[in-house]
Amino acid sequence: MTPDHRPEVLRYTAFSGDPAGGNPAGVVLDASGLDEERMLAIAAELGYSESAFLTERTGEGAYTIRYFSPKAEVPFCGHATVATALALAERDGPGALEFATPAGPVPVSVVREGGELRATLTSVAPHVEETAEADLAEALAALDWAAADLDPAMPPRIAYAGARHLVLAAATRERLADLDYDFARLEALMRRLDLTTLQLVWREEPEVFHVRDPFPVGGVVEDPATGAAAAFGAYARESGLVPKTAVLTLHQGADMGRPGTLTVELRAGDARIRVSGTGTRIG
Repeated sequence: MTPDHRPEVLRYTAFSGDPAGGNPAGVVLDASGLDEERMLAIAAELGYSESAFLTERTGEGAYTIRYFSPKAEVPFCGHATVATALALAERDGPGALEFATPAGPVPVSVVREGGELRATLTSVAPHVEETAEADLAEALAALDWAAADLDPAMPPRIAYAGARHLVLAAATRERLADLDYDFARLEALMRRLDLTTLQLVWREEPEVFHVRDPFPVGGVVEDPATGAAAAFGAYARESGLVPKTAVLTLHQGADMGRPGTLTVELRAGDARIRVSGTGTRIG
């Protein structure tokens, strides 16, 4: 690929079968000739929360993948992984894939269900850690939330499943819907704690949650539907909120006018989290 050659950039939305829903991502299936500067420029031009770039094919269904927000490279992005898997499935047919991500290997399976393709990614090994009181206080201040706005049944934690996310649970749906935060202040905290998003959640039913993900470190106010769902699955299990084996439904993007649905599967005896959803090409 010559320096002046522009690669084909596909546009997909993940976690919704409606092009106007879910989370859009740019997908470059052949980024073998692109350096970091050009990948970042493409991601910035698209303006989506993340874009995915396949930089090398290493075997049958096996690829090296990198992810860029409009501002920086990120170690893992679930919705862009799903979007890429769907793009490959439309080109090559459904089946098993494996992506070598900066966070580690991420297997993805794609199946056809009726008229839709559904992708399921399996996360890297997750972990959950305590949140320092001072960091929690700063996060609440940046959000303009009071401590009373939190659900006491769901403790604040930092959860990881390829990237780090601070999970905060709202006590009411109204609190979750009213998101108006200090962009610069929250970005500074997130950079200091090496967070990719804040994951704000509200529990509607025992295994049904509504989610929002502020993403100032990526240069966008909010991510409509995210692979942070894998980190949340680990958080929910480690916090004892759900059984060791469970299927969770996460609704995300409705408050942005881009509704999407993510399915999170937990399996007893397997620390990894499985996140699945549909998607479609945009345009």
